[in-house]
Amino acid sequence: MTTTEAGGHLVDTDLSADLAAASLALARRFHDGATLWVISPQWEPHAHHVAVEFVHPVIMGKRALPSVALVEPDPVAQSRVASRPGDVLLAVASADEPAVVDAMRRAPAWGVETLWIGAGPRPPAGAANHILWVDSDDPMVPATGRFVLMYHLLWELTHVCFEHSGLLKPDTDECTQTGCVTCSDEGRLGEVVLEPADALGPALVRTATGEEWVDVSVLPDVRPNDLVLVHAGAAITRLDGTELRQAEQEREG
Repeated sequence: MTTTEAGGHLVDTDLSADLAAASLALARRFHDGATLWVISPQWEPHAHHVAVEFVHPVIMGKRALPSVALVEPDPVAQSRVASRPGDVLLAVASADEPAVVDAMRRAPAWGVETLWIGAGPRPPAGAANHILWVDSDDPMVPATGRFVLMYHLLWELTHVCFEHSGLLKPDTDECTQTGCVTCSDEGRLGEVVLEPADALGPALVRTATGEEWVDVSVLPDVRPNDLVLVHAGAAITRLDGTELRQAEQEREG
């Protein structure tokens, strides 16, 4: 397999670093029992190919890793039903694919880590946990094999991480305490499952830690699938895509 081409690199320094970080995160998720869900509304064969790469060990001694291509007409609804906290959602798509944009912004409420492979104009910062991108305006990139190269490398590097068990442990500065004072003070993304039964009643909201009843009395006309920011047991605002990205960037920075 080659990572260079005449006149330049197929995988440059920045993309190499992004691949390494994504592979380590993916290995840790698989180590903890995750399933990888793959969507590619524009290029369905890529979804099948990624899933096959991970679930079918082509090298002796490598483990089969749970991975499923989701190819129904509504990938957001299918991802919502299929995924569980701790899973990973991988998309192969352009930055303007509406279903992928929507799935990526909702995934944190499902407790799902996100990985986005694509080319052309990049998604905005914070649109996914990991972005593996080909900075090229060539519309034929998805058909040239560069996407295939990226997810082949992702598969190989994930298995490299498995060979070094110390890498699979969480970072020492990662908060693992239940009821952490710092974390509990943060707003958490939630997706409404059931609207309130009456004007002052709570709504059932799905967050990264599971479903919970949340006070939504300050928000008018809450509906299923609304994205809300939950703080101290109450939904304090409804989020659109722009607000969600800002919240993610503030949390990361």
